[in-house]
Amino acid sequence: MAGNANEPRRSVSNRLLTVLGSFDVARPTLSLTEVTTITGLPMSTVRRLLRELTEWGALQRLPDQRYRIGLRLWRLGSLAPQQRDLRDAAWPFMQDLYEATHENVQLVVLDASTALCVEKISATRAVPTKTEVGGQLPLHATAVGKVLLAYATDNTLESIVAAGLKRVTSFTIVEPGRLDRALQDVRNAGIAYSREEMTKGAVSVACPVFGRDGAVLGALGIVTHSHVTLDRLAPAVRAAALGASRTYSARQPWAQAPLDRRE
Repeated sequence: MAGNANEPRRSVSNRLLTVLGSFDVARPTLSLTEVTTITGLPMSTVRRLLRELTEWGALQRLPDQRYRIGLRLWRLGSLAPQQRDLRDAAWPFMQDLYEATHENVQLVVLDASTALCVEKISATRAVPTKTEVGGQLPLHATAVGKVLLAYATDNTLESIVAAGLKRVTSFTIVEPGRLDRALQDVRNAGIAYSREEMTKGAVSVACPVFGRDGAVLGALGIVTHSHVTLDRLAPAVRAAALGASRTYSARQPWAQAPLDRRE
């Protein structure tokens, strides 16, 4: 195949996925040249793959000749059962939490070494956040991320530390020992805090959402202004997360473990 001499071992499916993987929240639209630069594939190959993906509906070509994710791919992604079911179970409690606090509410799940936002409610007058649905957040610098990291496998924590704990603000925990102690506090209390560790002027509090088998499915949290007392919001966040846990578990009758030990 012309233009592929330098990559004889890359399959067609690998190249297709590489092209799709060049799109993310920070880069929702891309040109042919940008996709070529990001993927490192020959431009002739990228042009052909973009055309095929557009014809199938995975991508949409815009009037300015840029590309974005298409509706067909979005529909497929929405079928992911755990995220869909978790979102459906948590949504009413997220709404209640928003109505009670008028703060930013977010629901995230673990995605390899990051926290992936699967749902959020933004308050107009609340503190601006960097969180977008489909966006990723660092595990060590956010309350929702600390929840996921506290209940993740040892390998996950080791890989995060080995990669280096990036200092996002001057308050970010970047010492492995401090992070380990903070995660132990999360496991002991069932609640996590982040105080200007992700964004100056913003603080957050989060709690885990459990499945019926006791596994942590995600984290539900609030992001607010730094002058707000998080301890006042913590009970409401805990109640919302518990409600989401119970609702999700009630819809998974094949799992066995009760939730009572986490109350």
